[in-house]
Amino acid sequence: MKIAFYDTHQYEKQSFEEANKIYQNKIDFFDFKLNEKTVSTCCGYDGVCVFVNDTLNDIVLQKLAECNVMLVALRCAGFNNVNLEVAKKLGITVVRVPCYSPSAVAEHATALLLALTRKIPQAYIRTKSGNFTLDGLTGRNLKGLTAGIIGTGKIGKETARIFSGLGMKIILYDVKSDQEWAIKHSFEYTSLKELLSASDVISLHCPLTDETKHIINRHSLELTKPDAILINTSRGALIETSALVEALKHKRIGGAALDVYEEESKFFFSNWSENIITDDILIRLLTFPNVIITSHQAFLTKEALEEIAKTSLQNIHDYETGIQPENSVFKFY
Repeated sequence: MKIAFYDTHQYEKQSFEEANKIYQNKIDFFDFKLNEKTVSTCCGYDGVCVFVNDTLNDIVLQKLAECNVMLVALRCAGFNNVNLEVAKKLGITVVRVPCYSPSAVAEHATALLLALTRKIPQAYIRTKSGNFTLDGLTGRNLKGLTAGIIGTGKIGKETARIFSGLGMKIILYDVKSDQEWAIKHSFEYTSLKELLSASDVISLHCPLTDETKHIINRHSLELTKPDAILINTSRGALIETSALVEALKHKRIGGAALDVYEEESKFFFSNWSENIITDDILIRLLTFPNVIITSHQAFLTKEALEEIAKTSLQNIHDYETGIQPENSVFKFY
């Protein structure tokens, strides 16, 4: 098949080129995103392979169908950037990579938590300049703290396992609870309100849906402990970012470690070091000493990239050969 890959970067090309030796697809890598302005480039392809910040709204999907591009292969787990209702009406197959490496994301969430609570970024900058003093670097033990995990899919469960291994008490919230798993590990499901008020660490691992958008908002941030840490390695719009900024300004929350951002599509995966960032909320977040931001890199391990490439190309192969796609997103719609 002839596949157009959008929003591609050098770090992922090698994995796809290696995995494609088996499938022998004709792949063209584009570094720009798929959206209303670029969708005309899809004509002549059998399918498109897209990432988290590509836009597949009704206009884009209609153009894909007009060009007889009837396969959208997401090389990620989330599908909030696809209008599934329109895709289904047009007969476009949409597949994803549901499980590439829960450990990669869970370990990054843990790294963010440790870096924030032990002030690793400040210590690194200080020692690089020859300053070996310890004043202002006092951290906090994680052992004995309560960690609230919102979303108990594979990544949420792996994060709970790691946090528990650090000696933290684990409480959980999910609209679809897995009580058997929770009881086995001595974890406890609670209401969202109880989790927010009881947790010292709150880690987000749910998909972005109409129901979960801004699950962390002005009202929920009024429930948290003033020294609570908020971690988000899932989707940026789970947090009402303006409300988080206000909570940080008024010391109603202890800090935030974010691998995703509500308006990240313009900035993440791009070098803005020599340009002016015009997003005032993002700029404000970057000024807080108790905020760490990474640019959607939680998934970025060698093992995860290999699994993403392998699963994406297998999804494409299944479509080509008429096999019912195991990883169709319409299972959830």
